Amino acid sequence: MPRSALPPLPPPAHLRAWLDDAVLRADRARFLNDLRRRSLGIGRLLLLWAVAAVFVLGWAFVAMAWMALERHEMFSYVHGLIYAVLGVGVLIPAAFWLARGIRQDRQVRQLLYAWVESDPDPVADARLRAPGMSLVWLLSSLALGGAGLWVAFAAAVSARPDPTAYGEIAYTMGTGQIMWITGLLGLAKAVTHYRWAVRAFRPKH
Repeated sequence: MPRSALPPLPPPAHLRAWLDDAVLRADRARFLNDLRRRSLGIGRLLLLWAVAAVFVLGWAFVAMAWMALERHEMFSYVHGLIYAVLGVGVLIPAAFWLARGIRQDRQVRQLLYAWVESDPDPVADARLRAPGMSLVWLLSSLALGGAGLWVAFAAAVSARPDPTAYGEIAYTMGTGQIMWITGLLGLAKAVTHYRWAVRAFRPKH
């Protein structure tokens, strides 16, 4: 299986009876470890932040275009157009990467749930709870989201009715909003995983 390919769905129950149990357990353990890494690995967190940084870069170009237009000079209009094109050229791929990442996260979560339920093994699956990584996602996302809210509100509170400063204010508030939304996405992932782990690994009576 290629490293970038997602694991397959677990075989149906009526087929598992015909397959070797040792091979099935080995495949299940390998697939679950891969899915856990894809879902809550530190690489996924860094990738989310990298996409957010690309959004900030694209928004910076848009804000620079706005600030150039505020000068109302002939050359500033040309510069504004160039910055606007650069901003759109950065924001569109960033939006595509974000949508792709959200779609893959949904697929990974569905596969993880399916493999855990295919042949429950509470002892072997204990590490799938990943409380440490869930906490890392939770705390880092709270910090990033809180910082984003502070940046956005600080920009709004300190704004003055200056027609030449709207672009700068928009840049600061937009950056804060991107940070806040990124924090919300990470927080949602951490909470979703925690709720699933509580239900999936609750002792059965």
